[in-house]
Amino acid sequence: MAMSLEEREVRREALTTSWLATRLAIEPMRIVRMRKAGELIAYHPAGSREYFFPAWQFDQELKPLQIVPILIRTARERGLTDDELYRLLTRRSGLTGEGRLADALRERNDEYVLSIVESALPPPRALG
Repeated sequence: MAMSLEEREVRREALTTSWLATRLAIEPMRIVRMRKAGELIAYHPAGSREYFFPAWQFDQELKPLQIVPILIRTARERGLTDDELYRLLTRRSGLTGEGRLADALRERNDEYVLSIVESALPPPRALG
């Protein structure tokens, strides 16, 4: 089965659960618990067994940026799924569309990124 453009992109810039657990010298289940607890942003492409953790949410020592749990909590309060938060942070931002919110996050422009997440609305859900 061919991968979508979105899945190819996430695979290019993200870390798998097993890779991250190995690098951090912790059990993969700890990574799973951190994701579920809202400590890490993860993306789960449709039809994939794997969760992907974008590298831009980590500092040079692979510690999650302090703003990450706040962004996750805010997104969830707004009704966004974790996948929708990932999409919001990776889409082009600004009038020129040159940068992504993830780039602003990497540049530690936390207030700007948080303001966008705070104003985000979840996409309409299918009825039924």
